[in-house]
Amino acid sequence: MFGLFGSTDIGVDLGTASVLVFVKGKGIVLQEPSVVAINKDTGKIIAVGEEARRMLGRTPGNIVAIRPLREGVIADYDVTEKMLRYFINKANVKKLFFKPRVMVCIPSGVTGVEERAVRQAAIQAGAKQAHLIEEPLAAALGAGLDISEPSGSMVVDIGGGTTDVAVLSLGGIVCSRSLRVGGDKFDEAIVRYIRREFNLMIGERTGEEIKVEVGSALVDDNRSTQIRGRDLVTGLPKAITVTTSQVYEAIYEPLEAVVSAVKEVLEHTPPELAADIVNKGIIMTGGGALLHNFDKLISKETGLPVYVSEEAISSVAIGTGKALAMMNILPTPKNKKLFRKVMG
Repeated sequence: MFGLFGSTDIGVDLGTASVLVFVKGKGIVLQEPSVVAINKDTGKIIAVGEEARRMLGRTPGNIVAIRPLREGVIADYDVTEKMLRYFINKANVKKLFFKPRVMVCIPSGVTGVEERAVRQAAIQAGAKQAHLIEEPLAAALGAGLDISEPSGSMVVDIGGGTTDVAVLSLGGIVCSRSLRVGGDKFDEAIVRYIRREFNLMIGERTGEEIKVEVGSALVDDNRSTQIRGRDLVTGLPKAITVTTSQVYEAIYEPLEAVVSAVKEVLEHTPPELAADIVNKGIIMTGGGALLHNFDKLISKETGLPVYVSEEAISSVAIGTGKALAMMNILPTPKNKKLFRKVMG
């Protein structure tokens, strides 16, 4: 009785680019960038989330804005734990008498050491229990797919640091591929291209803005945008115009990596499940799925129908919340494949 009173369930999409928090009964209550600003002299955290993101590339010498997660895994454990604690508190669960039960999603290809780091970070941040769920499962649940049936479903989840491609059936992953390519790699490719072709130095934020404004996985038009940066020859500020075709040239390699991963998973899919995917198509989730024409590119390369989830960015977070609810109402052996738990 007391275990239910005052406690709550929280789903956390601990992403490389952003953190989303799902609270049972409330839905998505928080969505902020995974950025922390720290005073190097004192070690004190100055800002977290959106406020810290605005500081990226604009801080004085004694303050550094860092992203504690890289390529889907924890790069700085202490800062990640503090960031997670901050977001859990901000989700208005700190006033509860009992600690919350937390479900955190992880990329399907993480190692045991990386798993333990995520678990411990959640426990240290104030969770009573920390459960882990693999991103493709959470994305499928959040996109509204019924993965408990003996029928194949294919999900391509493109986050900031990783892309997870998986075929699901009977509540588990049949075959999958996780690669350390995501939205960040697209941004970095754009930054390198601008530097190489125009001798102009721009920051990651500007690279992301270019991707959002004129980026495309297929060149069906030629939009353009003006960007500003520092000329590497003169050292002075300079403005140039960048077109869609130039951005496509810049991001061609990471695009090809994602398409190759999709094809590889399809090649290893059992024939019966492959037949289901022909009928159902491929579901795309994650912020990277919103890149213009990405769904058309994958459809063109595979010959299958491809759909982008209506809640592409929040699908994984919604799925973590649904998974916690499923643990209570579906205590079957099948669910043991879905979740991994550690007690706090």
